[in-house]
Amino acid sequence: MKDYPQFISPEISGLPNEGKITCTAPSNIALVKYWGKKPVQLPENASISFTLDTCKTITSLSYKKRNIASKDFDFDLLFEGKPKSDFKPKIQSFFERIEEYLPFLKQYTFTIETSNTFPHSSGIASSASGMSALAYCLMQLEKKINQDISDAELLKKTSFLARLGSGSACRSLEGPITVWGSHPDIEGSSDAFAIKFPHTIHHNFKNYQDTILLIDKGEKQVSSTVGHDLMHGHPFAQERFKQAADNLTTLKDVLISGDLDTFIEVVESEALTLHAMMMTSLPYFILMKPNTLSVINKVWEYRKKTGSKLCFTLDAGANVHLLYPDSEKEEVLDFITSELVAYCQNGQYICDKIGLGAELL
Repeated sequence: MKDYPQFISPEISGLPNEGKITCTAPSNIALVKYWGKKPVQLPENASISFTLDTCKTITSLSYKKRNIASKDFDFDLLFEGKPKSDFKPKIQSFFERIEEYLPFLKQYTFTIETSNTFPHSSGIASSASGMSALAYCLMQLEKKINQDISDAELLKKTSFLARLGSGSACRSLEGPITVWGSHPDIEGSSDAFAIKFPHTIHHNFKNYQDTILLIDKGEKQVSSTVGHDLMHGHPFAQERFKQAADNLTTLKDVLISGDLDTFIEVVESEALTLHAMMMTSLPYFILMKPNTLSVINKVWEYRKKTGSKLCFTLDAGANVHLLYPDSEKEEVLDFITSELVAYCQNGQYICDKIGLGAELL
């Protein structure tokens, strides 16, 4: 962990006594997926994602200075107003990883209050939005202690810290498109933190829509952490990492040129490859459900019939993200309500679009 001395805080003094900081951070959906990681929380391949807008976590961090520093981290956690003990080990582990970069943590008693604008366990990356919101709150506290930190440095360090809580969380701090992982064609890219896509994005992608079909809201039978680990020794791992790198190069050009047909090809191929990696690991597993496949086939039929630029992507779960240009919003929503809602659990879906990242409230 000592590899990143630029993120270690200067000597701390003049700690504020108490206060409360509230931030929001959105989820994100990867277009080129990362699947497989190295210690600690470093990606085997670079990924690129749309930052979402309405699917987000709101986190308040109340802090009170202790008279004597604690031997361990001192925090309470409330999720949607109620104590949530099963989240605490994840926060404990996060604090252990980031302590050398935020050496004031044991000087405070914290109360973390967090809630989501989307259903928990709905297959939307709540660890991404949750960890990025918490990291952003902690960095706002660091800004009170170390006022010399610039806005750009603050964002970079927040992304670095968020990654140590949940890999994809580092992609939720800026928008509308972010890249995480070192890639020769993306200037400034790094395994340690995400960066905003460093080129002008074609107007075809302005206000790009993401409607999330909630196919299955149950807990996944294999967690993403376990899934990532199964890429070690996977027979197709190295080819997969090469494919992801090539797809990111292609997608970079697409986002600049506005070529929606190639966008569809890359994004859908990436989604299916992600699940192919799960189905060919040992032990093998399947996170798609029958209704996931039904929706995919319906999308293909609709596109063939109408010439639409609607496409799908998947995360590590059964739910389907439908991506489409803002200009097609009415027609696609008609298609969803008439033909796809039947495949959603309790008819539930969430309308979102690409957004701009974390905010201090």
